[in-house]
Amino acid sequence: MITTFLSTSLLLFISLAIVSSNAKPALVSSPNSVFGVVRGGGLFGEKKGKPETTAETAVSPSEQKLYPPLTVEEIEEWLSHIPVYAVTDSNGAGVVLKPDNDTSVFYFFISPQMANATLQQLQSVNDGLDLRVSAFSLGKIWFRILTADKSVEVQLKDPASPDAPSSATGVEYRLVPDTRDLLGARMLLTMDPEDGAKIKAGEEFTPEMANSAIEKAMTSAPKFNATYNEIPVFMIQQMRMQKQPAADEEGAEPITLLPMYFNLQNMVNIWQQFTAQVGSEAKDVEPAISLMDLYELVAKMQEESEIDFRSVVLVPSVPAAAAGAAAMGESKEDDGFQLPGTEGGTLGDV
Repeated sequence: MITTFLSTSLLLFISLAIVSSNAKPALVSSPNSVFGVVRGGGLFGEKKGKPETTAETAVSPSEQKLYPPLTVEEIEEWLSHIPVYAVTDSNGAGVVLKPDNDTSVFYFFISPQMANATLQQLQSVNDGLDLRVSAFSLGKIWFRILTADKSVEVQLKDPASPDAPSSATGVEYRLVPDTRDLLGARMLLTMDPEDGAKIKAGEEFTPEMANSAIEKAMTSAPKFNATYNEIPVFMIQQMRMQKQPAADEEGAEPITLLPMYFNLQNMVNIWQQFTAQVGSEAKDVEPAISLMDLYELVAKMQEESEIDFRSVVLVPSVPAAAAGAAAMGESKEDDGFQLPGTEGGTLGDV
């Protein structure tokens, strides 16, 4: 976990730089051939003043409270509401790409726009192939597919020869982050505090400033340099979400949760609304941003930890308007809060 203290103006600078950048949905590498594979396997609490002191600096190691590891079932449930997207045929069978003769790759995308861009590319080189973008639950595929033994045999069929199915092992499953959030993660790691000071002092945000920051992020970031299987997750330590008790839990207290975000822009927008709600109390509070890799985060969950991951909620990437409504507490779910982007749509089965 990487934690950095940023001024609100610097956080907004990063957000503006990403929006003004030329970052586009990345396409997968052009495949030599395409195969089908059957499916298998606003209610935020404020921590006033400075962010919470970490356990390491607050108490000695022998006095730290450690929380038990999460089970596989708990992690699957924790990830279950997160939709990921993949290109499939009309029957829901996934599409495996062959970027070279020795590699078979299946892509899951955090961003539906990137999945659609890949779909359009495949349709342009495979005229007449009946393909679509399907949504899957990240919880259902995490252990069974993404991190499973790649020696498992899967059935393939060549669209050009549908009556001649074959099998293969070693299919590589890749989870692809949103291009802009990947850029945002790199910028958080390389941002110059002086840029934020200029914005705070009233200096005009210019394309030159954005381009300079982006170039530095693309060439100097020590982490998040891969284009897949390195998924940035963002959080601001001072923000909290309250889950209201269910209707049949009379007298129960709300549960305080720490939200983590896939989408940096969502987090920035909600932070702005959060600080606007609490007014002058948040005037001098600078956001303490933590940046994590999802794979490392899930690995950490499977160990004893000073972090109570059972009180953490993962927020999927959603349009800014929907994220803002959730931050303001406009929820209709029976369980007390609604995660943005979960309007009841059915996710694909594994």
